[in-house]
Amino acid sequence: MKFGTKAIHAGLEPDPTTGAIMTPIFQTSTYVQESPGKNKGYGYARGKNPTRVALEKNLAALEEGKHAICFSSGMGATDAVIKLLSPGDEVITGDDLYGGSYRMFTKIFEPYGIKFHFINMSDASNISQYVNDKTKLIWIETPTNPTMQIVDIEACAKIAKEKNILLAVDNTFASPYLQNPLLLGADIVMHSVTKYLGGHSDVVMGALIVNDDKLHERLYFILNSCGANPGPMDSFLVLRGIKTLHLRMERHCYNGRKIAEYLKTHPRIEKVYWPGFEDHPNHLIAKKQMKDFGGMISIVFKNASLEDTFKLASSFNVFALAESLGGVESLVNHPVTMTHASVPKAEREKVGVVDNLLRLSVGVEDVEDLLEDLKQALG
Repeated sequence: MKFGTKAIHAGLEPDPTTGAIMTPIFQTSTYVQESPGKNKGYGYARGKNPTRVALEKNLAALEEGKHAICFSSGMGATDAVIKLLSPGDEVITGDDLYGGSYRMFTKIFEPYGIKFHFINMSDASNISQYVNDKTKLIWIETPTNPTMQIVDIEACAKIAKEKNILLAVDNTFASPYLQNPLLLGADIVMHSVTKYLGGHSDVVMGALIVNDDKLHERLYFILNSCGANPGPMDSFLVLRGIKTLHLRMERHCYNGRKIAEYLKTHPRIEKVYWPGFEDHPNHLIAKKQMKDFGGMISIVFKNASLEDTFKLASSFNVFALAESLGGVESLVNHPVTMTHASVPKAEREKVGVVDNLLRLSVGVEDVEDLLEDLKQALG
């Protein structure tokens, strides 16, 4: 079954009682049992909900996985992965990382005795020098947020498997349409479902997709025990959004390419981060492991102060100044004060997250209007 067909049909069946083609919203907290301990597969909605189960089956199919588990946010999903670990365990992760992940790792889990190594992962061989008998997890983003570094998933998977280490990939920027980390050797795929999967900026959710049965059991136990579960209405909204994922991603990629090419030659732009350029570091790896290069772009302005950057960020008419990404509408974000404010200045600047950098989430509007908006803002 091809991707677009899976997006619309995988894991979904007409409602057996009415024939409704859309999965019903099972807005219930509990389920009547035939006798104590005997039910129809559902006991309490924190653990399972039929609308959520339909979404989980769909997500597993899109990521070429066996199991999916949905969470109330991407951070809830990330939290569950780190809860697989114990005090004294070590994690190797990237030095260009979503600010919320960095904050969780350093402020929540480091005090519990879990050690995190934030390293340059653009060369996977850098990982080996940090591996020891306490290393239990490699956590990567690719493309990274916000400098669009590309990490070789297959190379990381080889290292992880040799040392019996879990490999988790945050696949949010690529979406399952562009990249399937499980097929490249990853053990866990994480999505902020809020972004491209939902696609309409109207829901917050996260998901984990795995193939291993025991790993699924452990992660589901954490979800059910800790309670970071999404509601049925959110699950319904994501199911609806996914039905057009393939169509939206085609347009995100088309628009992203046009805008990246325009920005690369603009006299006010010092640098454009977009993995589709042949001179982008690890472009060939991106070409190998991704179907296309996506609609996420970061730009650095020439000789611009923080005040200049603020002014420019507030000058758009079509692009909206807001956090998040992956919706149908185009967004502009200032990582230093928004998504990456929790990362220390020295750490940010070391990887290029400077005051005069903006991140663009290119939407699915008419690209001529987006280009015109960029022209007027930059002018």
